[in-house]
Amino acid sequence: MAESNLIQRLSGDERIELFRAVRESVGIPYFRVMESATAPIVQVEGADKIMLGSNNYLGLADHPAIRKGAQDALDRFGAAVTGSRLLNGTIDLHLELEAEIAAWHDTEDAIVFTTGYQTNLGTISAVVGPGDRVVVDAAAHASIRDGCSLSGADVRRFAHNDVAELEKVLQEPLDGDGAVLVIVDGLYSMEGDLAPLGAISAVCQRHGAALMVDEAHSLGVFGARRTGVAELFGIDTATDIRMASLSKSPSSTGGFIAGSRDLLDSLRVNASAFLFTTSGVPAAIGASLAAVRLIRSEEGAQRAQRALDNAAMLRNGLAHSGLDVSALSPLPAGGETVTPIVAVHIGDDLAAMDMWRQLFDRGVFTSAALYPAVPRSGALLRLCVMASHTDAQLNRAIEVIAETVTQAAA
Repeated sequence: MAESNLIQRLSGDERIELFRAVRESVGIPYFRVMESATAPIVQVEGADKIMLGSNNYLGLADHPAIRKGAQDALDRFGAAVTGSRLLNGTIDLHLELEAEIAAWHDTEDAIVFTTGYQTNLGTISAVVGPGDRVVVDAAAHASIRDGCSLSGADVRRFAHNDVAELEKVLQEPLDGDGAVLVIVDGLYSMEGDLAPLGAISAVCQRHGAALMVDEAHSLGVFGARRTGVAELFGIDTATDIRMASLSKSPSSTGGFIAGSRDLLDSLRVNASAFLFTTSGVPAAIGASLAAVRLIRSEEGAQRAQRALDNAAMLRNGLAHSGLDVSALSPLPAGGETVTPIVAVHIGDDLAAMDMWRQLFDRGVFTSAALYPAVPRSGALLRLCVMASHTDAQLNRAIEVIAETVTQAAA
């Protein structure tokens, strides 16, 4: 059978050739094989590693209560429901979880999607369309960018966390009577910095723009109720669309939108990524429900504080060793805060990959962020702490990372 032009074209893709060459020579930081539960120490390809590459910020992935939530749902509903939420895919656990999320966020309603990516893709493409405008932070997650493209709306970007540029974009006239939606992350996943949501919300209100905040990485950590950065900045009730993932701090799979009843019913009839995909497996829904309830408890508050304490320990240790680490984020009432994500700036992609490999070989698992995930010459090592990391584990990681980066720079 003759190859089609399409397959022939794929075989000449330079990125594929580079991927294969690097994989076969020094090994790449991606697609590594985990062989144990996500925890402070994980077995990776036959060896134990201190895990600093996971979004398991609260350390719940192997928590007994979350395991029990998943197991109970598995025992009751089996492995899968094999249908979309529209048809046979809605189980009573979905309704419990959505009610719990709405109560947690003090909103009229909530809706759960199968994945976080689908949550952004489905929501954005459902609420805006041709004739509307979406204004997006330049560092927004790929799922946000893809949702904007799918919507058919006019898409504008503003420089990362640049409120003045956002205002300039919002001052540009819009043809017709279309709507304007501004989309930002609460906590950005590469640099680990917070969005200045107070100022962003004020600009949106001045210009009549709706605001959507993606709290995927801040849920469970920030705010008195731990709903995210919008709550921390006191603009949660002024946020039109509140999105978060269930796969980071809640340590399950899925995503949700919390907001008005009109918004949520609109998604139930218009969001293709919700209507035409199979529902999340029952174990994931059971685990999510257990995780949300734990996060809302006193144990959740303690774990959130421990995650921030661990982040401060890691960041301060690396900074005192002379490494170029991510800046602290300003707080609305003054002062600054760390976040569970600590970036170590490297610059060159190949240098970052080499340092990742050295750390991996010395027992520390990190994430290497390279272009286009970060700007050109902006490669970094992305480190994430868990509430369950011990001081000894973090001190060992600081020692190894500092030695590796310092020796490479010498």
